[in-house]
Amino acid sequence: MYDFIKDPSIYNFVRGPLVWFAFIIFIGASIYKLRSMIQLAKNEKVVMPYMSLKFTLRSLLHWLIPFNSVNWRLRPVITTVTFLFHIGLVFTPIFLLSHNQLWRESWGITWWTLSEQWGDIMTIIVIASCIFFFLRRVFTPEVKFVTFADDYMILAIAFLPFITGFLAYHQMLLPHKTMVVLHMLFGEIMLIAIPFTRLGHMFYFFLTRAYMGSDHGYRHSRDW
Repeated sequence: MYDFIKDPSIYNFVRGPLVWFAFIIFIGASIYKLRSMIQLAKNEKVVMPYMSLKFTLRSLLHWLIPFNSVNWRLRPVITTVTFLFHIGLVFTPIFLLSHNQLWRESWGITWWTLSEQWGDIMTIIVIASCIFFFLRRVFTPEVKFVTFADDYMILAIAFLPFITGFLAYHQMLLPHKTMVVLHMLFGEIMLIAIPFTRLGHMFYFFLTRAYMGSDHGYRHSRDW
């Protein structure tokens, strides 16, 4: 197979300056978004004083446990896929052995790692989940009705780093170095996209639960 990325400077650029750029945008924009949301809540005068740590933790704990809420139990298939997808999406990049080797080489940071077998399994779960969500948006009428172009874009942003990483690790489809560069590029695009798209719900989920949990708690009802 022809390797169209022969210039080592391309690999070094994607692995070096572009990684820094992606992390700076991700961290800076995420902090700005969170601070802006908190400031808006403070400006409302009644939102922040309304927050209850007790009801917030109760709501968070309940919604983070699979099948603990009525809504989760009513849709067992989507619940299972959703939880597996999010677990794989968050924890695979953080604890993957090959990623941790790069952390150690670049910054001397080490932590617990997944075995290669578990990394493969979790990557396949994320890939399969993305395909499931795509087909659901195409063929389920009530989901298709509220699906727009940006929904497919977000799915692609989540899908591409995992499929290219899987193909790079198993040295399939394209030359290894080309696939590695594509994997890094798509990973960096995902990082940059998080604060500017609905992928940012990884942060906002906790704020939403805090408000909803507090609201229902003071009403002596449950938000599930």
